[in-house]
Parts: sequence; structure tokens; C-alpha cells
Amino acid sequence: MLDMFRYNWQVRDDWFEWCRELPAEELSKERTGGMGSILATLFHVAKGEQIWINQMQGTPVLIKEGVTTLEEAEGFTELTKPITEQFLQSWDEEKAGQTLTKKRRDGSDYVITYEKIIKHLISHEIHHIGQLSIWAREIGRKPVSSDLIFRDY
Repeated sequence: MLDMFRYNWQVRDDWFEWCRELPAEELSKERTGGMGSILATLFHVAKGEQIWINQMQGTPVLIKEGVTTLEEAEGFTELTKPITEQFLQSWDEEKAGQTLTKKRRDGSDYVITYEKIIKHLISHEIHHIGQLSIWAREIGRKPVSSDLIFRDY
């Protein structure tokens, strides 16, 4: 599991680098889909990772409400990565089978395995990488390559 997070972090870092060439207005410009902007989407994937990992660890969730700069989004990512990495370094079948109980909007409980949460986090980021790629093309820029085959992670 950790190798897929490392892959996603590498792609995310490349997106941060890609974003440095854009004006701040372009990063926060309201767009259709995703979380509404490039900046909000990059922050959203790190925030989701942080919330779920901390819930599984039973540690306080360090929710940060929104960011206004690329540097803030990147800083939040860098704060989140080591927490996730430490959690996943001890990954085994026992941990994969552990569960977290959450409440649905209707008040009923649902139980989710840690394995499913981790798989969700991996696929969630990949989903948003696709959204960023679409927005890149819409503004006439080549998106970051997310080709797993040609990445060393």
C-alpha cells in the first residue's frame, strides 16, 4: 500500500511544481468539477488523507479549513505525508482487517475496514489527478504525467 501512496505523492509533488508556473488567479479560478479550483483540489486530497489516517490511528484530526496559496497547500501535504508513511510502515493483514465505525447522514452506523479506507485514499487521489489533467488541457497546458510504468517511487 505504501508504494501506491509514494506514487501518488510523487505525482502530487509534480503537480505542485507544475502549478508554480501559473499565476495565483489561475490556481484559484473557479472551475467545473473537482473541488472547484486547482488549489482547492490539491488541498482536498491531502486533507482527506489526513482525516482518514488520523481517524484510523485514533489521533486528533488536524483539520485545516482551506488554503489561499500554493505554499500553504504544499506545506499541508508535507505535514501529512510522514503521518501517513509512519502509519503504513506497520501495515499488515491484521491492520488491514481492523474497522472504523462511521455514522451515515441518517444516523445509522456503517463499518469500514482499514484496507478499504486505504484503497479509497489511493483511488481518490488518482481520480483528482484526472480532474487536474482535464483542467490543464482546458488552459492549454500539458498535464503532469501520471504514468505509473515510467515512475520510480
